[in-house]
Amino acid sequence: MRREVLEIPQAVARLFDRSSVEIERAGSTLRTIDPNVIVTVARGSSDHAASFLKYAIELTIGVPVASLGPSIASIYEVRLKLANAACIAISQSGKSPDIVAMTHTACRGGATGIALTNTAGSPLTKAVGHPIDIAAGAEKSVAATKTFVNSAVAGLGILAHWAGDKALLTAARELPQHLERAVACDWNIFGDALDRAPSVFVLGRGPTLAIANEVALKFKETCSLHAEAYSGAEVMHGPMALVGPGFPVLALAARDRAEVSIVDAADVLAGKGAATFVTSDRASKAAHLPFAATGHPLTDALVLIASFYAFVEAFARRRGLNPDEPRNLRKVTETI
Repeated sequence: MRREVLEIPQAVARLFDRSSVEIERAGSTLRTIDPNVIVTVARGSSDHAASFLKYAIELTIGVPVASLGPSIASIYEVRLKLANAACIAISQSGKSPDIVAMTHTACRGGATGIALTNTAGSPLTKAVGHPIDIAAGAEKSVAATKTFVNSAVAGLGILAHWAGDKALLTAARELPQHLERAVACDWNIFGDALDRAPSVFVLGRGPTLAIANEVALKFKETCSLHAEAYSGAEVMHGPMALVGPGFPVLALAARDRAEVSIVDAADVLAGKGAATFVTSDRASKAAHLPFAATGHPLTDALVLIASFYAFVEAFARRRGLNPDEPRNLRKVTETI
């Protein structure tokens, strides 16, 4: 896992070297068909990448994005009406039966299909008109890292071409240099607050909420630590009842319009005694964590995960665990 985290900047550079033509073609197709809605098909880390793209698409071009439950096709065998829609399927292996079945069903229902996968020639690539190799290279650790990042970056590239957004495309292409800085960010101070904690909250809003969900999953996978992701607004409701002195909270803020609300939530929780850490310099009560600013709100949110991946791999080993071989898990899970 450590080696694969360090490879993330090179993996993103390789994505643009190998798949730029397919990425541009998919974006041009979306611009031509002008879909009314985008649907996504994914599970696990891939679903978190899809959630990140949901926010990116809705914020950039105003087209709503909905996640489809794969069981709609694989178990219930329902055909959806998706005329003038597009379907983005994301899967590292490209062969889980439920993901493939749902993608086939979406395309038969009228959707234009795009697949982001790390396995060329997989069944998923044959289900769509626009298969895109995310070119992350072999990923041996059970925990997805570089495949998550490359899936999200491929989606940003498609979106940039769809929207004709040159600033976003430039920001995506410049990600390798920012990811190098992100991986080098030292979050070890956060580990001190987690040493004896049974649970942790991870906060985000907009694109960083998708990143928060990925963070929570990785805490469970690699550290056997219970973690829950919440919106910086939602945590102020029922979840607040769990917060007490020393309760660890990681607040993920990007340099975007949601930063103020995330910082405010972090400061409120810190004021109640929580051990709160935030990726922003604006907090007055919560502790600051270093971050790699990219100059674009979407890529600024995405690089936070690289800093976390580097942290959580080391933290798992600090807890005496092997992050490459989590208990009860395997690299490829095929569900129906």
